Amino acid sequence: MSSIQPDVQLDLRGTPCPLNFVRTKLRLEKMPPGSLLEVWLDPGEPIEQVPDSLRIAGYGVEQIEDRTDFFALSVRRPELEPAEC
Repeated sequence: MSSIQPDVQLDLRGTPCPLNFVRTKLRLEKMPPGSLLEVWLDPGEPIEQVPDSLRIAGYGVEQIEDRTDFFALSVRRPELEPAEC
């Protein structure tokens, strides 16, 4: 088990790509800056795609934990949002 305590958990097992990324990003946008979200993702395409997509979008992926039948992804909302042009 992880020593990192998430502020919120989001169970997206059974959710196909790209919906799992979209739902994760929308949930992160509702959270206060600096907070930690734990997302439960299926093996295969979800765990292969979602962490990379979140990093590209500017979120900090802190941990990926294999929990046998799913993965727990810990992602942090940045303290400061990127400036918009």
